[in-house]
Amino acid sequence: MPNIATVLKAEISRVARKDARAETQPLKKASSQYRSDIAALKRRVLALEKQLSRVLRSGRKASAPEAAEEGAGNGLRFSAKGLAAQRRRLGLTAAATAKLLNVSVQSVYKWEEGKTRPRASQLPAIASLRKMGKLEAAKRLAELPG
Repeated sequence: MPNIATVLKAEISRVARKDARAETQPLKKASSQYRSDIAALKRRVLALEKQLSRVLRSGRKASAPEAAEEGAGNGLRFSAKGLAAQRRRLGLTAAATAKLLNVSVQSVYKWEEGKTRPRASQLPAIASLRKMGKLEAAKRLAELPG
């Protein structure tokens, strides 16, 4: 006949394993659910990033024809850096450039910073700056009232 201590020890081990299993089973299920949720979220993020890149690519393609159409009507283009370079080349201040173009000084600053774009009606005057020299710009400024 087995020793009572051995039987008692075996029974205690069995009950302890059963209790531990009962305590850890919900945690294992929750952990498994969290892992599957994380995997689903990762897939969704990947799909959304792909969709975003497609939208950005199509947005660039759509904006390129718009810009071409904007300048296509009269063949004039506008560049913020170009306007700033023209102003420096002619040795004009922003106020003098604004006076020549018949616009506000703030408009010139915003155009050069690239914050806004000139209206289509203002593009011919801006284009005429390209053809001017320093002397002609000074002469036109002197002719203007004010």
